[in-house]
Amino acid sequence: QVQLVESGGGLVQSGGSLRLACAASGGIFRDSAMAWYRQVPGKRREMVASIFSGGRTYSSDSVKGRFTISRDNAKNTVYLQMNSLKPEDTAVYYCTVNFQLRDYWGQGTQVTVSS
Repeated sequence: QVQLVESGGGLVQSGGSLRLACAASGGIFRDSAMAWYRQVPGKRREMVASIFSGGRTYSSDSVKGRFTISRDNAKNTVYLQMNSLKPEDTAVYYCTVNFQLRDYWGQGTQVTVSS
């Protein structure tokens, strides 16, 4: 059974940094695309960044230059380094993996950026 567990969220001041981690289990994911999404109450979940099996990455315009996605295939873990955080980055952050034609999601981790 595939499981994703996020960690690293918390409260940080504007301009600060956090590093999220998402540990995947129940399979081998080095050939799978993985991504981070975020959601605030009342809004749709939006993609923040994604990383593909070859290492190619994508970041949304709202975080480009501030957030970096990476992965450690040996640990089945994907990371999101978040720098220069802004209050508008406050959200629940979810990781997801597309494995064997199915999307799996973690339970989310809260990130709160105070002004």
